[in-house]
Amino acid sequence: MNRRTVLALAPLLLFAGGCGYNQIQRLDENAQQAKQQISVQLQRRADLVPNLVNTVKGYAQHEEAVFTQVAQARAGLAGAIQTGDPQQMATANGQLTGALGSIRSSRQIRGSCVFRMS
Repeated sequence: MNRRTVLALAPLLLFAGGCGYNQIQRLDENAQQAKQQISVQLQRRADLVPNLVNTVKGYAQHEEAVFTQVAQARAGLAGAIQTGDPQQMATANGQLTGALGSIRSSRQIRGSCVFRMS
């Protein structure tokens, strides 16, 4: 009787064991796919960094050009004040006003467009 019971239960045990193995394989495949998705997302993120760096560099160059323009206009105004020539002072003042105006407009328009377009 004991032998019959073992023989009757043997196919059931083998079948149940096979199902467990298949589930382990399926879970392992799911884990491998999830790991690959993480790798893909990290690679995408790493690939975006050079674009961000180039955008910031472009914006910094724009800022540097505006700052240089204002500094030159300010130096021109200081030089004109030293000479005492009213015409030269008026011209230098107009240049400084234009440079300062470009700061306001560029900060709102050009600077923000650089980040949006890149």
